[in-house]
Amino acid sequence: MLFLQSTMRIHRDFFAGARRSLPILIGVIPFAMISGVAAVSVGMTFFETMGMSTIVFAGASQLAVYQLMSAGSPWIIMVLTAWVINLRFTMYSATLAPYLQKLSTWRKALLAYMLSDQAFGVSLSHFMMTSEEVSHRWYYFGSALTIWVAWQISAAIGALLGALVPASWGFDFAFPLSFMALMFGALRDRPTVIAALAGGLIAVLAKGLPYNTGLVLATFLGIASGYLTESLQLRKREVVQ
Repeated sequence: MLFLQSTMRIHRDFFAGARRSLPILIGVIPFAMISGVAAVSVGMTFFETMGMSTIVFAGASQLAVYQLMSAGSPWIIMVLTAWVINLRFTMYSATLAPYLQKLSTWRKALLAYMLSDQAFGVSLSHFMMTSEEVSHRWYYFGSALTIWVAWQISAAIGALLGALVPASWGFDFAFPLSFMALMFGALRDRPTVIAALAGGLIAVLAKGLPYNTGLVLATFLGIASGYLTESLQLRKREVVQ
């Protein structure tokens, strides 16, 4: 009986992680296709492109390396650039470690290989907000595997399409799309919606400010708007009580 309950929980958490990642694919798929197109555009073959996509599996660093390849940069510069860009995964790993530390080394290695910005965001937000018992490794694995499979298939399609899909179409919008999809999943109440709307509107209006100070201003005012909205809600509840 206990084995059956454990198996059912594993399946539930795995598919829950996979389902939670589906909206994010609206940004992952075009980004991966662009990555495939970009690789072919700098002279890589289909198999070289898929090798890069499978081994590296990090879109931002892949695109940076492709740009360096097109500029004829030395290989050591490409490696160092990719390494610096991917340093953020060290922080991600440290944050997820308490939830996965009991796993064996090879299981940790597999989950570390599949780590992505999106899988990290989906998993951590669920781990921190849920009050139910959850199999952390299976939830994370469901999320990470969904994103990994979608990335590889989309990168293959992009590599096959080649020059038919200009890489310039998506460098500017694929990244924001991916994280917008992740943000939408976090909009659970009025304060977070107000914060997102205020921050987004101010970021657009203040875009022309020097040194990207408009982004900083939008961040602080967005947080302030959310905090003020939450404070007003709490006061109303106190009055009602």
